Amino acid sequence: MHTRQFGKTDMQITPIGVGAWAMGGGSWAFSWGPQDDQQSIAAIKRALDMGMNWIDTAAVYGLGHSEEIVGRAIKGREKPYIFTKCSVVWDEQGNVSNSLKAASIQREVEASLKRLGVDTIDLYQIHWPNPDPDLEEGWETLAKLKQQGKVRAIGVSNFSIEQLQRAEKIAPVETLQPPYSLVHPDVEREVLPYCQQHDIGVIAYSPMASGLLSGRMAKERIENLPDDDWRKQSSDFQEPRLSRNLALANLLNEIGFPHNVPAGVVAIAWVLCNPAVTGAIVGVRSIAQVEELLPAAELRLKDTELEQLNTFLHDNP
Repeated sequence: MHTRQFGKTDMQITPIGVGAWAMGGGSWAFSWGPQDDQQSIAAIKRALDMGMNWIDTAAVYGLGHSEEIVGRAIKGREKPYIFTKCSVVWDEQGNVSNSLKAASIQREVEASLKRLGVDTIDLYQIHWPNPDPDLEEGWETLAKLKQQGKVRAIGVSNFSIEQLQRAEKIAPVETLQPPYSLVHPDVEREVLPYCQQHDIGVIAYSPMASGLLSGRMAKERIENLPDDDWRKQSSDFQEPRLSRNLALANLLNEIGFPHNVPAGVVAIAWVLCNPAVTGAIVGVRSIAQVEELLPAAELRLKDTELEQLNTFLHDNP
């Protein structure tokens, strides 16, 4: 699998990487429902065997459990690039909150290093810019962690251009992780051009809109999602947006048919078409999903296919 230069970092990353959010398992505020740990580990190993060279996780996914699963999956093998995040914390009762205080981030990085079983985190990211008044303190702390050698590169997630500019007054922002998909293309207007102009590497999350564009989602399946799956409460998975989003997934299936790939592959390939995007985070929960979605790294959509999608977005805002 080919690689791309990742912004100002010293890393060359594959166009798609493993997203480990759902691997955190169930029973926490933003869970995807129950998940079998052995399936998660097998999926990670298969992805790495097939050429993906990076994994994206976060401390809060499963309240530390996702990082532990990643650590178990990479133990004893050549280490891929490991990306994780800070600033979303939880208490003993599992209540989730935000902190960008220096002492909090210092505790978080030590805990993440231990759970992952690594000496250095390849990319450490501020997960959310909250509380906004503490943004500078948080970013200054990440810059110090890089100086200390605990992390190789530092980046942010879910930041606006204004917040990126505030951070860059302290230290260069090497990477951004924004949501980007056919369902949520907003960042392509201003944020992605800004990143391209300032050589900020971009790894897009939810390129399949949290499964909506996988080609496997249907109203009946959504109704039967586990009660602790956060998607049940999302407006994207409810009317009036749901019918529109499923129609988009059907179009992706039609485009994918002559390429012999499902809708999800086309959705990811569309994200990777944007020259500002270095890579797409692909959430997987099984070996089968890894193998199904891998072709997205190489698929090149035709101009006529891109025009079909642009027409749909224009006619169905």
